[in-house]
Amino acid sequence: MAEIEIRLPKMGESVTEATITNWLKEVGDTVEIDEPLVEVATDKVDNELPSEFSGVLIKKLYEKDAVAQVGDIIAILNSDSNTTIDQIEVNSIDSENSNSEKEASESLTENKVLNNKKEDKVPVLPVSSNGKFYSPLVKSIAQKEGLSIENLENINGSGKNGRVTKKDILSYLKLKPELTETKSSTLNLSQPSVGSGFLGNIKEPVVSINQGDEIIEMDRMRKLIAEHMVMSTHVAPHVTSYVEADVTNLFNWRNKIKKEFADKEGEKMTFTPIFIEAVTKAIKDFPMVNVSVSGDKIIKRKDINIGMATALPSGNLIVPVIKNADLLNLTGLTKQVNKLADNARNNKLNPEDIQGGTYTITNVGTFGNVMGTPIINQPQVAILAVGAIRKVPAVIETSEGDFIGIRYKMFLSHSYDHRVVDGALGGRFVRKVADYLEQFDKNRVI
Repeated sequence: MAEIEIRLPKMGESVTEATITNWLKEVGDTVEIDEPLVEVATDKVDNELPSEFSGVLIKKLYEKDAVAQVGDIIAILNSDSNTTIDQIEVNSIDSENSNSEKEASESLTENKVLNNKKEDKVPVLPVSSNGKFYSPLVKSIAQKEGLSIENLENINGSGKNGRVTKKDILSYLKLKPELTETKSSTLNLSQPSVGSGFLGNIKEPVVSINQGDEIIEMDRMRKLIAEHMVMSTHVAPHVTSYVEADVTNLFNWRNKIKKEFADKEGEKMTFTPIFIEAVTKAIKDFPMVNVSVSGDKIIKRKDINIGMATALPSGNLIVPVIKNADLLNLTGLTKQVNKLADNARNNKLNPEDIQGGTYTITNVGTFGNVMGTPIINQPQVAILAVGAIRKVPAVIETSEGDFIGIRYKMFLSHSYDHRVVDGALGGRFVRKVADYLEQFDKNRVI
């Protein structure tokens, strides 16, 4: 038989492993080139992986929920059209026997890690003080084995850029059995690495379940979002500044040109690209909001990559990124916004589509909200929430006197990391964004 190895491909920068979430083909099924073979999930995004070859699936080397490293062989195809079902069944049995032998050789520590189901909640492992990333699987093993963030930092990772893999942490546990004997020294597990004190004593409340209550298990994405949000609020002291902007000219201009623009470009003109354009201009005026913090160092970003928070049909949230947004005109921004939003809603984003953001915008006005207090998308230091555009009475100043008129207004809510963005900078930045929106040219040609 002519066997073809199917390997887990590279799925973006810093992605070194993925969880097999669902096999779309079973042993014995025919697979065509570019036909989806398996669904995988990384810490960034979920993907369907198409087959690079055609043939018959004869072996699955990883079962559902197993974690594979980039480059690992995950399946075997047979390109020989004369292969019989009996041959496939023999191969499946051999594969199962091989997997059983491999499992039998795993250490007792690994079995303990994978099979120890506890009712007690394990505190969330904080981020590393040096900004090092640990996958959900590695953190889960560390939590169950009572390892602190300091223990993880002492592990020499064999993954890309020194990233700690499952193999690394299991090898570490074999060499350090004393670490699993007691968890009394790991109280700092619930503390953020940026400080100490009362946070170490914070415990989740005990929740009683009443008759008729429904228990809903968080899906994988919701768990990641929850972990990321808790981490952000622990790492960064949040401050929010608010500004009200008169966007009458902008509102009327968009209504005037939207049909013509759709006919000409085949794209729907929304307010989002206009907001992004104003933000990129303000960032050039105040580049110190386009930074990240690593320990006691400030990293000033050269590129302006704007993330736009997008609600998914599932109710979860994802943040695709428009790279080098300041280099795009309004038409280019519109096309990028529409493409990324559509791909997000249809689960077609690539891992690189949600990486590299330096500043984020979230549109709470979509849900009829007038303002919000957004949580910073780490490792960024600021995020802007744009509220609903409302028709309101306003005082209009003219050379002939003041009068009351109807205007279109909205609130901008700017949350920022007070470690590096003070109130003056944070407030002036959002005021500048409002100025650009208010000064929008109502005669602009696009």
